[in-house]
Amino acid sequence: MSRQLPLLTLLCLAAPTTALAGASSGGDLILDARLRYEAVSQDGFGEDATALTLRTRLGYETPAWNGFKLLVEGENVTALVDDYNSTINLKTAYPVVTDPEGTELNRAQISWSGKAADIVVGRQRIVLGNARFVGNVGFRQNEQTFDALRIGLKPATDVTVSYIYVDRVLRVFGPDSPQGEWDSDSHLFQLDAKTPAGQFTGYGYLMAFESAPTQSNATWGARLTGARPLGKGLSATYLAEYAHQTDYRNSPAAFDLSYLALSAGLKKDPWWVGVGVERLDGDGVRGFRTPLATLHAFQGWADVFLTTPARGVTDVDLRAGATFKPRALPGPLKIQAAAHDFSEAGGGDRYGRELDVSASTPLTKTLSAELKAAWFDGATPAYADRSKIWLTLEMKY
Repeated sequence: MSRQLPLLTLLCLAAPTTALAGASSGGDLILDARLRYEAVSQDGFGEDATALTLRTRLGYETPAWNGFKLLVEGENVTALVDDYNSTINLKTAYPVVTDPEGTELNRAQISWSGKAADIVVGRQRIVLGNARFVGNVGFRQNEQTFDALRIGLKPATDVTVSYIYVDRVLRVFGPDSPQGEWDSDSHLFQLDAKTPAGQFTGYGYLMAFESAPTQSNATWGARLTGARPLGKGLSATYLAEYAHQTDYRNSPAAFDLSYLALSAGLKKDPWWVGVGVERLDGDGVRGFRTPLATLHAFQGWADVFLTTPARGVTDVDLRAGATFKPRALPGPLKIQAAAHDFSEAGGGDRYGRELDVSASTPLTKTLSAELKAAWFDGATPAYADRSKIWLTLEMKY
């Protein structure tokens, strides 16, 4: 299915060739292949989903010339076993696995980097902070990228100011889906600074989507993360974040909602443990929205709460993990587990609970493996029990 490239990507591809005419030979080849098996069992479906998909990315980034670089990358997702609902293959008897087949231009950008500033224009990968509000959804086979202009300034040591204009969002649903692209007129502002109290981030995300007006919003917030040594190799970690969200531009409804995240933990090699709470408010009509987030990384890997319930959601979680260095492996073995309890944001009904576990390790210098699973136990019929298992092999050159 052919598609017209949006304005910013055309500007990137049509930029004067003299900007890179002096580039020396060399550059970086981009080759990334990921084979994933995913199995989903979910109440309410007569069949379990089985997906075996291969994601391949091939691209090239030129060497720098006077601070300029050009990067072009294509992406293909192929289903080797397609007993699943990809959201576009009409196999609705199966649970959803959002890895549709497709081929597209994943990135096409020109970048410039100087001592106190950097600029990227074109189709690009954007991950802000912990990706709670803006990310590339890297877990899915077809990642989310953006046709955007990105400007980063460094006004002082340990201080970065970023501005991003997003013209179009290339979503994980792929080029053949009606929801695969969103036309955007969004402005993203962010300040990052290293302070004595920890890493501070202040942000204002003004998101307007012509293709999805119900997702348009203005979100302003701040986050502080850090660690403090306690002696004998033991340290304490902490996170505090608050955001306020209102309707913006073409939103068809008015709303006024809040977001809160708090966590604390202990770390002593090779182990770490943490406890946290994340609350996304709801007003009974809609919940706090994060339409550009890497949602899989939050509120459990079973992806039950990709859309915040109308009455909001509170996630209380306990996490633990460790990083070992076995002699038989070329790199570290990372294991982790998390237990979640979900309820209404106002302290009302419980939604359910979830257990997540994973283990990952490199097998060679270019090949890595991950085994991952999630079990969700719903407390109400609205949130069906489900289990998911993933086995992933990824090669990066």
